[in-house]
Amino acid sequence: MTTLYADHLWESPWVFTAFVALQEKRIPFVTQTMDLGRGDQRAPDYVHKTLTARVPTLEHEGFFLAESGAIVEYLEELFPPPAHPQLLPSARNDRARARQILGWLRTDLHALRKERPSSTLFFGPLTEPMSPAGRADAGKLVRVASELVRSPGSTLFAEWSIADAELAFALQRLLVNSEPLPDGLRDYVERQWQRPSVRAFVALPRPEHTEARA
Repeated sequence: MTTLYADHLWESPWVFTAFVALQEKRIPFVTQTMDLGRGDQRAPDYVHKTLTARVPTLEHEGFFLAESGAIVEYLEELFPPPAHPQLLPSARNDRARARQILGWLRTDLHALRKERPSSTLFFGPLTEPMSPAGRADAGKLVRVASELVRSPGSTLFAEWSIADAELAFALQRLLVNSEPLPDGLRDYVERQWQRPSVRAFVALPRPEHTEARA
């Protein structure tokens, strides 16, 4: 049995990554949602099993693993290509670049994530103008993405990788909030958003209303 523990609002970009990874690997799994605002993640048993008391957490055959980056690597090793679809590029340098992008999206762009939170992708856009720091982050995201997406509709590397899903999620922060986005990147995001694994996440049932969160 494989279980994915997720936020009950299904708005976390890192839960998104883990969910898409499982979908891409075509691994049957069930989900267990947790109300983070209520503190479900602080339940003693969950803390004991996950160590860091965070979501997403993957449970596979009694083994609990938190952190989306670790989950991606675990799934890639446990269900490797070619028997299973790959999550990371085949070429060594491309794999390294994909890991760079995944790490960067987790550790940078703090102002953008705060001012254009992932909740806006699912519960409606914000109208407040971004701060100079937020606009600087948006510019950095567009610059990096433009360097990587060389032609409209293409993937970052020779084949799709989980880095495409994460980068598209980040760019959606701009697209859904009507922030400037070059046409080539807009096409890239819209194509990624039509991928079946991504569509499955977008289509998940969610509460009708929620407060915006980073």
